[in-house]
Amino acid sequence: MKLYDELLWRGLIKDVSHEEKARQILNDEKINFYCGFDPTGESLTVGHLVQIVRMMLLQRYGHTPIVLIGGATGLIGDPRQTSERKLLTLEESLQNAEKIKKQLSLFINPEHSIFVNNYDWIGKIGMISYLRDYGKFFSINYMLAKDTVQKRMDVGISYTEFSYMLIQAIDFLHLYQENDCKLQFGGSDQWGNITTGLELIRKVEGDQNQAVGMSSPLLLKADGSKFGKSESGALWLDADLTSAYEIYQYFLNASDEDVPNYLKSLTLLPVEEIEVLIEKSIKNPELREAQKALAAEVVLLVHGQDALDQALKVSKALFSGDFTEINQKGFQMLTRTLESVKIQEDTSVLDLLISTNLASSKREGRTFIQSGAISLNNQKITDTEYQLSKADTLFESYVILRRGKKKYAMILYI
Repeated sequence: MKLYDELLWRGLIKDVSHEEKARQILNDEKINFYCGFDPTGESLTVGHLVQIVRMMLLQRYGHTPIVLIGGATGLIGDPRQTSERKLLTLEESLQNAEKIKKQLSLFINPEHSIFVNNYDWIGKIGMISYLRDYGKFFSINYMLAKDTVQKRMDVGISYTEFSYMLIQAIDFLHLYQENDCKLQFGGSDQWGNITTGLELIRKVEGDQNQAVGMSSPLLLKADGSKFGKSESGALWLDADLTSAYEIYQYFLNASDEDVPNYLKSLTLLPVEEIEVLIEKSIKNPELREAQKALAAEVVLLVHGQDALDQALKVSKALFSGDFTEINQKGFQMLTRTLESVKIQEDTSVLDLLISTNLASSKREGRTFIQSGAISLNNQKITDTEYQLSKADTLFESYVILRRGKKKYAMILYI
């Protein structure tokens, strides 16, 4: 299967500006291509994996990624459907840009790719140059017709966000001229910005230019809800914000309807292996083999083998109640996953049951203890006056407080 056909099979192509040209350059040439990431936060989310995996896939086929960090576009803000974004300061944008660059370099090897920050050239363009050299190529009617603008017409849109498409268009032109970049891709919500870049290249370089734009569908759950959101909020790629265990559980609990799309667009598993997993999911859905493979592959991609091993051990421990195989990193993972309470001195288990929401009152807590439902690090507590001390901790800090078989909390002795 050639690259373009594999992208189609994986569901990674929605819009394409010139299909035959795209097929040719992806299947028969070795090109430079780019995808941009605005540093609107300190970390990317699992939602960004669609574009990251696509970059990695193209790189496997011998193409060179240009990873664009939007230090400049992040200062402007891509228009959202409902309201204006909060503007970042220059310091915030550049700090976030460095963090996201470091994050992306874990997926895209900097030695075999090109990392750029668009602030390096956008920041040098003066107002007169912006209006004369770029703004003159676009009519207001052209810009108003863009879907992102149309969706904001009822609530209003600032000139700042209205001009975002031109800033991104300048990026594509700059990379086309300076880095021989022939392809830009992004999510389907970026299609209007991508085509604006193609139009700018056409007007500057002429109709015979080699630039191509491509988008991928936004990844949604089978029920139409947004992908990549857990009960506690966004699933971040930063392990300090979302643990490997949380990511593992999110994908382990994916529906049978969602698994095929997730395997195709979020992993680099070979086509044949994915087809086998999908077939197993259809024949024996109760075994959840596809979900297990999906969860393992995503955690392996994002955090590596050690984190995957710990996530599997944490999952097993929370199911069995036995935490003897968990190392210190595993307990750190649990701390970010479970309801956690910090203490600095010996504290009664009754008070801890209430502060961790495992009991609604001391009376209820006593009932739980007397019935044998409460344990500390898998040791049952039957004394209602029991005081948790440093001696109860593992690795001098951690205590797993459990009620029954499924309710857990983490006590951190600091």
